[in-house]
Amino acid sequence: MSWWSKVNGQFHELRATQAEWKAENARVKAERRARGEHGRPPEELGPPPTGFALLPWLLLGLGAFSNVVQGRTGNPWLGGLGLLTFNSLYVYVVFRAFHKKTREAASTRVALGLMTVLTCALVLGFGGTWLSFFPLLGLAAGAILRGPHIGRTGLGLSALAGVVSGLKEGWDALGIVYGTFLSMMVTAAILSLSDAVRELRAAREELARRAVEKERLRFSRDLHDLLGHTLSVIVVKSEAARRLAPRSIDAALEQVSDIEAVGRQALTEIREAVTGYREGSLATELDRARSALTAADIEPVVRQSGPPLSAQTEALLGWVVREAVTNAVRHSSATTCVISVEGAAEKVRLRVTDDGAGPVAVAEPRIGGTGLKGLTERLATAGGSLEAGPGARGGFEVRAELPVGEREPAVGVAPAESV
Repeated sequence: MSWWSKVNGQFHELRATQAEWKAENARVKAERRARGEHGRPPEELGPPPTGFALLPWLLLGLGAFSNVVQGRTGNPWLGGLGLLTFNSLYVYVVFRAFHKKTREAASTRVALGLMTVLTCALVLGFGGTWLSFFPLLGLAAGAILRGPHIGRTGLGLSALAGVVSGLKEGWDALGIVYGTFLSMMVTAAILSLSDAVRELRAAREELARRAVEKERLRFSRDLHDLLGHTLSVIVVKSEAARRLAPRSIDAALEQVSDIEAVGRQALTEIREAVTGYREGSLATELDRARSALTAADIEPVVRQSGPPLSAQTEALLGWVVREAVTNAVRHSSATTCVISVEGAAEKVRLRVTDDGAGPVAVAEPRIGGTGLKGLTERLATAGGSLEAGPGARGGFEVRAELPVGEREPAVGVAPAESV
């Protein structure tokens, strides 16, 4: 099979992978549409309640209003003024009860206190149907004072209603005590539960948003690190094949075979990155680093010592090796690149040093471009650190440090130095 046939096969395999992604995306969209066909999702609770939800309870005062209109009240003008003032205070209070800032404002508490004083005065002055103002007061108080002390507050207001109503109506006021306590506690419970449900929904949406952002960040980092390194290796090996073709067709075909292997591995890694199951291997990345550096006419020197590392630590160090070697191949114009892995009891240190000019642009001190920034965040999440900058003897150096964490069982002896 010619090298062109191999490249053409890789192209068709990439097209097949793209078709798989499109099919998966279409399946997810179809599931979302199917869920939408069954009506509004249960988490859509509609707009939050407002003071309008408590206005119909003012109908409890219709008896007092009827007495004022029909002249059954001892002083109709005073009763009408008291009724108008009570209703105004009630509307003011309940419309401020659905926002935490206005609910806890001093003006709202003062208005509730004035309602309490006015209710007591109206009940003592007129009695009869005016006793129904105490349940209305309990409703407004429950909307404003809901919280951990609502039980004691409810008992206190009910006791006040019982004393004041009892002075006017005797034992017939027991129903007012019960109505005041019930209206206050039920209102407080319903509104508190509504607030809790909405807060939980908001927290769930925030967690979902952060999870989406985290997944997008993971995928963008993986895609950058995967494609950046892979494409750099393909470019370098393609240039090597072009140089070698006039002199040795066998050597050029060897480079083309490497390009095919790199392309196949890239397809596998991209699939794993899309599904989130990709795990890196430090040994694999070191082997790829040797191949990429050799193809770029950079002498690789790899030193590795210390105990075996956990899978997570190896994966993170593999990302660092991949990014550092990619930068060396792209930007350094180096002749030698030294990769050193030194494991200790608590931490493992990785250094990638070249004798070239280093990256052309540095975005901020000690940290390079987008890839190194992403790696810095990855290592910081795992309790490690990453620094990049000029080496002590010139060139460019990337230094990474990670806690060893849980070690895997040791197998054999640590690898010796290889060149």
